[in-house]
Amino acid sequence: MDVSVIIINYNTISFIVNAIDSIFEKVEGVEYEIIVVDNNSSDNSKVVLAEKYGDKIIYFGLSENIGFGRANNEAAKIAKGRNLFFLNPDTVLLNNAVKILSNFLDDNPDVGCCGGNLYDADEKPAHSFSRFSSPSIFSEINQLFLKLPEKILYGKNIFFNNTNKPLQVAYITGADLMIRKELFASFHGFDPDFFMYHEETELEYRIKKAGYKIISVPHTQIIHLEGKSFQDNLCRVKNMIISRKIFLQKTQGLIAVSIINTLFFMLIISRLLIFNILRNRNKIILWTFIYKQMRQKHFSLIKS
Repeated sequence: MDVSVIIINYNTISFIVNAIDSIFEKVEGVEYEIIVVDNNSSDNSKVVLAEKYGDKIIYFGLSENIGFGRANNEAAKIAKGRNLFFLNPDTVLLNNAVKILSNFLDDNPDVGCCGGNLYDADEKPAHSFSRFSSPSIFSEINQLFLKLPEKILYGKNIFFNNTNKPLQVAYITGADLMIRKELFASFHGFDPDFFMYHEETELEYRIKKAGYKIISVPHTQIIHLEGKSFQDNLCRVKNMIISRKIFLQKTQGLIAVSIINTLFFMLIISRLLIFNILRNRNKIILWTFIYKQMRQKHFSLIKS
């Protein structure tokens, strides 16, 4: 089998049906299977998916929510495809993305993993990759100076591939990541220490460090819908901060961690000043929340 498409569900049944429908509609010329791993949802997904797709998909229910990376690891154990395609449930394929990425991976043995261009609900360019590891010293400097360094270095190709040709990047977002099953297994999959966020960047950090390329394939086109509510945003931020610390501990030395976190602290203070001047209440709440999370003893700004 060519590809195992792996989708993790956690109360996203309203999205996941559209994702699966788009796979059946758009993918051809490649042998694939669809594996849905359910993180102990309460959305009746097992019944809904069984009634709609029957044995056309593989449903794998878990007794607890073990997080994004670990759930993907479980799916990889039963996957039959030589290539694994980790696809978010809140996605919709716009073209034959599975075949495009699989062919590219097969034709380029020096590539560790690849992904395509993502679009938002209005089909406008969305965050698809990063040109540098994040968090890192450069990423924090870049954020502190309103992303001007990134724009100077990479122009309009800072998060979306406008070049019309494959582009080497630091990491592909976990929304549409394809990797050889053999390579994934050799790296022992996603690090189980991450519950959500940064698990894909940490894996790709290891892959890149081993000498493989991470490539954005622009002809792959996928809509990615992300939660937009303010409260959901605060929950995401909290999980990101937890995973951020784990990522730094695993990839950076003590001095680098101190520099990175000091720069991040400067970023927080600068944004609080700016949004207080602008009287942007939601942004003030958000950055105050980030500040409080980072000031907690568990998220020391200086200590790893």
